[in-house]
Amino acid sequence: MSCTPTPQEQTRIAQALVDWFTAQGKDYPWRRTTDPWAILVSEVMLQQTTIPTVLGRYGAWMQQFPTPASLAAATEEQALRSWEGLGYYRRVRALQAAARAVAEQGGVFPEEEQALRALPGIGDYTAAAVLSFAFNRPAALVDANVARVFARLTNDRTPVDSPAGRKAQRELAASMVHRQNPRAYNSALMELGQTLCTSGQPQCLLCPIRPFCRAEKPEELPVKLPKKEVTALEHWDVFSLTPEGLLLQKQPGGGRHAGMYRLPRRSREYAQELPFLCAQRYSVTRYKVTRYLHANPAEPAQADEERIPAEQLPGIPMASPDRKLILRFLSGQHDSEKA
Repeated sequence: MSCTPTPQEQTRIAQALVDWFTAQGKDYPWRRTTDPWAILVSEVMLQQTTIPTVLGRYGAWMQQFPTPASLAAATEEQALRSWEGLGYYRRVRALQAAARAVAEQGGVFPEEEQALRALPGIGDYTAAAVLSFAFNRPAALVDANVARVFARLTNDRTPVDSPAGRKAQRELAASMVHRQNPRAYNSALMELGQTLCTSGQPQCLLCPIRPFCRAEKPEELPVKLPKKEVTALEHWDVFSLTPEGLLLQKQPGGGRHAGMYRLPRRSREYAQELPFLCAQRYSVTRYKVTRYLHANPAEPAQADEERIPAEQLPGIPMASPDRKLILRFLSGQHDSEKA
């Protein structure tokens, strides 16, 4: 049974979170700034990417593109290459579109929700994050960590990823946000879910809002809708290296890897007539992919395929699985089972 905190309890919870974060909050580079561009970049990077991975890339990326104008002036190929290893390349395309929109407005970042939402790729969560972290506005913010905290706090067994669950989460977030220090409050909520109120067995004894929590079985919360089935995919690619370069295909527009390069794909029947090099297995969202790589130095180029000189390969954008495989074969380090 769900149990929403009273207005008085909500005020005390919000203040307890701010006090806890002020004393124990972690130091991340995006928390040392109120630059809306730097904060937007961090939020986009952190979507579906772990904090340690972002920490390893954020500083160098911001040096390359310190302002919206710098990313706006880059080519799509340069933007895609800069994002390699972070995955989900639609994010950097949306970020570049937003940067160009800001640049067209004289480089002035919007400070109101409606204007922020008008930027390409900016949804409810991202707009709220920029408003609270850059401008200290009392914007309601809900991500997966916050949803878990709220579900346990209120002992709510409504699936958090259902329409009813999302609606309840947004309403609670709007009523609970700290009015004077939303920046610290939202950071605290997210960090609580990352560090103490984690999936599985939470560290309830250390929780700063434990006196207000109504969870009867916190390890069972949050409830989620059944997961979509994982789909197995297989494809057969060709590794064709000559003194002129490596044969690659530039992917057409419309797909998530549009404008990026990949190893040429062939039919199973055709590829299996060629020498086998290795199998590579990796996961992408709800897909488990197996790539079978075969060798043919004399492979003829098909549509959208070209030979890229080896010295140019570091500068062209490609997905991490392709980059990893190519580097291993170029360096002579591979085995016959997997890559």
